[in-house]
Amino acid sequence: YSASHVVVSLVKNYPNYLIINLDKLDYCASLKNLETVSEKENYKFIQGDICEPNFIKQLFETEKIDIVLHFAAQTHVDLSFWRALEFTYVNVYGTNVLVAAAHEANVEKFIYVSTDEVYGGSTDEEFDESSPKRPTNPYASSKAAAECSVQSYWERYQFPVVITRSSNVYGPHQYPEKVIPKFISLLQQNRKCCIHGSGLQRRNFLYAADVVEAFLTVLKEGKPGEIYNIGTNFEMSIAQLAKELIHLIKKTSSESEMEYWMDYVKDRPTNDLRYPMSSEKMHNLGWRPKVPWKEGIKETIEWYKENFHNWKNTESALEAFPVIEPFAQLSGP
Repeated sequence: YSASHVVVSLVKNYPNYLIINLDKLDYCASLKNLETVSEKENYKFIQGDICEPNFIKQLFETEKIDIVLHFAAQTHVDLSFWRALEFTYVNVYGTNVLVAAAHEANVEKFIYVSTDEVYGGSTDEEFDESSPKRPTNPYASSKAAAECSVQSYWERYQFPVVITRSSNVYGPHQYPEKVIPKFISLLQQNRKCCIHGSGLQRRNFLYAADVVEAFLTVLKEGKPGEIYNIGTNFEMSIAQLAKELIHLIKKTSSESEMEYWMDYVKDRPTNDLRYPMSSEKMHNLGWRPKVPWKEGIKETIEWYKENFHNWKNTESALEAFPVIEPFAQLSGP
C-alpha cells in the first residue's frame, strides 16, 4: 500500500530510472493502485514471491537491480495472532531471501521498511533509533527479527542497508482491514465503527504523501548502516478517530449520535497504548511531515467513496477482530 505511492512517485518523477514493482498480489493487493503508471516505459510489474530463493536470485541476475526498497510483508496485526507462523515465514524468511540475493548482486542500497511497533508500547518514553526493541505481538516480533537479519549484513559485510521505522500511514490505496479505511468504509455503508477494547489506545497518523517524501529522502540522503524513525507528532485515540470520522461522514457533532455509530468489541490479546517516536534524525536529513490531518483525511474519505471495491474480497475486511484463543490456529505457509 505505502509502496504503491512510492512507486507512482518514482515512475512519474524519475523517467530515467526503471522502476520494477515485485508483488505477490496477496489478498490485500490491488493493481488498480498502479493504473496511473502501468503503461509508462520506465515501469515494469513482475508478479512473484520473496520467499522463493531461486526466483529471487534469477530476478537479480536478469534485471541488474541497483537499489531495493523492501516493503513486502504480512502487516495486519489482528491477523498475526492467528497466523503467527505465516507472518514469521513471510517477514523473516522472505527478508533473509531478499537481502541475501541483494548482497550477492552487489546492490548499491537496500532499504528495509520496518515499523514503530518494534519498540513495543510506551505511555511516556519517546523512542529514538537506539531504543531497545520490545515487540508485543507476532507481527512486530517478525519485523524486529527481520531487522536483525538485515542489520547483520551491514555488521558482517558492510553491505549498505538502511532501516526505516514509520508511524501508522493512512491515505488512498489501503486495504480496508486497517483502522482508518475500515472506519470510513463502515460509516459509508451505514455500519458502526468496531472499536477494540476501551478505544483509548493512541496512534500517530502520517499521510501517504509525506511518507513518499520520507522514502525519497532516505534514498538520497540515508546513510548505510543507519536506522531512521519516520514519525509525526500528530496523535489521536481510536475512539477520537471514530468520532472525527463520524462527524465528517455522518455530519453530526451530537455526542449521543456519535456514540450510536460506535460499537465497542472485545480487544485483541495485546494492544499497545502508544508508540511515541522521535524523528530528529529524519529532520536532520531535511524531511518533515507537511500534510495537515484535515486535508489528508478529507482526501482519504473521498477516495474510498469511489474505490472501496478495488479489491476482490473487501467486504470481509470490515468484520470485527475475530474472537478466538490467541495462537490456537497456527498455520504454516
